[in-house]
Amino acid sequence: MLPVLQILEASGPRHRRVLLAAVADALHLSETERQQTLASGNATVIVSRIGWALAYLKQARVVESPSRGVYRLTDRGKEVLAGKPSRVDGKLLSQFPELLDFLQRARVASAERAGAEETRVENGVEAASDAASPEEALDAAYGRLRTGLEEELLEAVKAAPPAFFEQLVIDLLVKMGYGGSRTDAARAVGRAGDGGIDGMIDEDRLGLDVIYVQAKRWDAAVGRPEIQRFAGALQGQRARKGIFITTSTFTREAEEYAQRIESRIILIDGRRLARLMFDFDIGATPRSTYTVKQVDSDYFEGS
Repeated sequence: MLPVLQILEASGPRHRRVLLAAVADALHLSETERQQTLASGNATVIVSRIGWALAYLKQARVVESPSRGVYRLTDRGKEVLAGKPSRVDGKLLSQFPELLDFLQRARVASAERAGAEETRVENGVEAASDAASPEEALDAAYGRLRTGLEEELLEAVKAAPPAFFEQLVIDLLVKMGYGGSRTDAARAVGRAGDGGIDGMIDEDRLGLDVIYVQAKRWDAAVGRPEIQRFAGALQGQRARKGIFITTSTFTREAEEYAQRIESRIILIDGRRLARLMFDFDIGATPRSTYTVKQVDSDYFEGS
């Protein structure tokens, strides 16, 4: 991580591709080393490592991304370099609570998927036993990778224009099985002119029921008044079900109100939106696949 910070300090903001080449030059990597690939064969080792370094540095608020793919040193990053560290790693970055929060979110997400109790994160390192299995280590790494990508997705959504947000919501709902075809969904869901969209969409391809959809590309939290207006819109549209999507968050009062009323309203905040985008490959494409296998005991029975 140190070479990345040093290059950004010396040269200013740099695109990831330029930064990648500069780090490879600084480390005097041979062409063979630059082309060395991971076991999956889908990415080079240097690309993977620089990607991870940037992800951790960004989560620790040591670097920031003013535009897509471009990185620059923050004031915190300058302070880190001013201390003249011999190396910059997870242990050094663990002094920053933002990184610990990121690692904790990754562990919670992994635990929720596995239905297990979460593992605490201490000093930037998972408080796991030394006897942790390779599968546990792989799952922990996947959790960090997924959480980081979800946060990148949400940042990209917030930076996109309102028209793109409309397209994203339609694509996601159709991918999840709502609205029939994309053309049908696009006709049902139209612009509201306030940075969001609203409309009716079929719950299934047969149109047996409809769902009222409202989405707002906001930074401020959505409060109870907005949900109350949405509930009123449901009645006006003679709909019993609704989905309210926002790129921000919902206040506790808004969530409690949605749970108490008779109409069924699903609240999707920014983080849940990013998780759904990840799950349904909206704005994210698979890069590597690892198959974890075990011995088939039945095959050897009777041998």
